[in-house]
Amino acid sequence: VQQRIGMIQQKLADIVKAKQELIQIEKQRDQIIVDIDHYKGLESAFGKNGIPALLIEQAIPQIEDKANEYLARLTNESMSIRFSTLGQFADKKRTDMKETLDIVIFDSNGPRDYEMYSGGEAFRINFAIRLALSEVLAKGANAKLSTLVIDEGFGSQDADGRDKLKQCIKTIQADFEKILVITHLEDIKEAFPTRIEIVKVDGASQISVN
Repeated sequence: VQQRIGMIQQKLADIVKAKQELIQIEKQRDQIIVDIDHYKGLESAFGKNGIPALLIEQAIPQIEDKANEYLARLTNESMSIRFSTLGQFADKKRTDMKETLDIVIFDSNGPRDYEMYSGGEAFRINFAIRLALSEVLAKGANAKLSTLVIDEGFGSQDADGRDKLKQCIKTIQADFEKILVITHLEDIKEAFPTRIEIVKVDGASQISVN
């Protein structure tokens, strides 16, 4: 009888210990459920429809305004752009709109697809958008754009287009500590006070600063 009593007491002790462990496990489970809810909230907040979408939505008007400011200088105010964030689905039966980011370009004839513009016009559009995007990103990071590098692209411009680009670069030079323009065109080289010439002599590159 004493032996059986001892076995039963041990089982009771095991049951008490198991209950305590169960309570701890249930607490951990409840905390995990709370953590899952938090992570789902973060997943939604940082997903494509959350904070990134809000930041893009706030930044787009600034980028659009800046790009149009530069494009006006480059085209005698004959061209402008507009960012479209909503578009129609291919399925015409759908009444809702899809999220997108399209660049609508306008000239004196109205809106046209990007592919319909000449190489020179496309370069000016690209230049204006990239410059505007850089400025807005720098402003958002509370930083200043110190260097602007423009690598070629002038060859696609006619004489008037090159003059407009040179004027635009000069009007924004106060916004940058340094502007580097890479080109093979003499009239572009002559537009800037300091030139770094790189030429090959006997198969080796030589650099001179004028």
